[in-house]
Amino acid sequence: MGNIKITRKLLDNYKKLKKEIPVLEMELDQMEEGDAGFGFSTILDYRTGEGRPQNVVGFDWPLYECRMKALEEKKAQAEAVEKWIQEIEDGQTRCVFSMFYINGMSWLKISDKVKATGDHREDYPRICIRDAYLKKVGMK
Repeated sequence: MGNIKITRKLLDNYKKLKKEIPVLEMELDQMEEGDAGFGFSTILDYRTGEGRPQNVVGFDWPLYECRMKALEEKKAQAEAVEKWIQEIEDGQTRCVFSMFYINGMSWLKISDKVKATGDHREDYPRICIRDAYLKKVGMK
């Protein structure tokens, strides 16, 4: 895959990526194990002298390879996001990113963990920690 640049869009799509990976793996398993991988093409059969349409059934390799490539790309992107989060130097910032993106916690639960107080306490980890860090590293 090479170097994957971490962007705000990639971070925002991380949770979706993690949900799509098992679905793609299941589709590939079904293609390998069952009839889902079979497709057919229509050809003209000229054995009688004139072209008559005939169906030819076989494994749909182009579809399989396309799904496999998509799976590899999604896995690489998810792995890059996880690695990027683990490389954040500040412990609290790394913890907030990990709780929100990797563990899927809500901002309210995260604010409880970081001991934020006040009426808008769920805004503290989101604005003061996550958004401040993204601004610091030039990601808007």
